[in-house]
Formats: sequence, C-alpha cells, structure tokens
Amino acid sequence: MSVSSYLSELKRKHESLSSEVERAQRTPSVDALHLVSLKKRKLKLKEEIERLSN
Repeated sequence: MSVSSYLSELKRKHESLSSEVERAQRTPSVDALHLVSLKKRKLKLKEEIERLSN
C-alpha cells in the first residue's frame, strides 16, 4: 500500500469518526466514556495523518 493510499484511508476513517462523534453528541443517552473513546481515536488518526503528511 502506498503512502498516499494509506493517507486516503486514514482520512476516510477520520471523517467517519467525525460523523460518529457528531451523532453521539446529539444523542442524550450516549455514554460519556464511549464519546471520549471516539474522540481519542479521532485525535490519534489526525496525528497520524499530520505525521505522514510532513
């Protein structure tokens, strides 16, 4: 897998997590720990994308 295709896949996953976080934030009964977990995964993806882009 090339770096550019790997970056594309990471960006796709990041967008997917963004959508999931937004949905979770609109749901009143969402588990706070689950939301924190989603946000941490999203941040790790963002950091990996930035690291590979440089």
